[in-house]
Amino acid sequence: MIGMAILQPVVALAAWTMVMWFWLYGTRIPALSAAKVDPEELVSDPTVSLDNVLPPQVQWKAHNYNHLHEAPTVFYAVAITLAIIGQGDGLNAQVGWAYVGLRVIHSIIQSTINKVTVRFGIFALSSFCLMFLVARAALAMF
Repeated sequence: MIGMAILQPVVALAAWTMVMWFWLYGTRIPALSAAKVDPEELVSDPTVSLDNVLPPQVQWKAHNYNHLHEAPTVFYAVAITLAIIGQGDGLNAQVGWAYVGLRVIHSIIQSTINKVTVRFGIFALSSFCLMFLVARAALAMF
């Protein structure tokens, strides 16, 4: 189908988000047990935060999982728009794959070494990809 190639990176990023979900809980649940965290205390005491209770290396995965629900939502919307209007092939699909690749790299960096300057550079590159796709969709729509 014409214009649908960009849906492949959409599905790939959604799948990566699920990988991060498993990584997040695969590290968080054992850390919660080791720290003897009382889940009821987390709910009843607003001053208790997992950021203050769990090791940073555990929380990095949680933070990244949250990040995968922020800017990527714009990617999902613009990619689906490009597919609907028949503009999701060629360069737009390639930039969609670049966006997904950069987001995966960002996740790995944030979840392992968490070097903010490196992470920011990757995030900025992915943001430029996203801006490009938004501009292409705007030009096609208006």
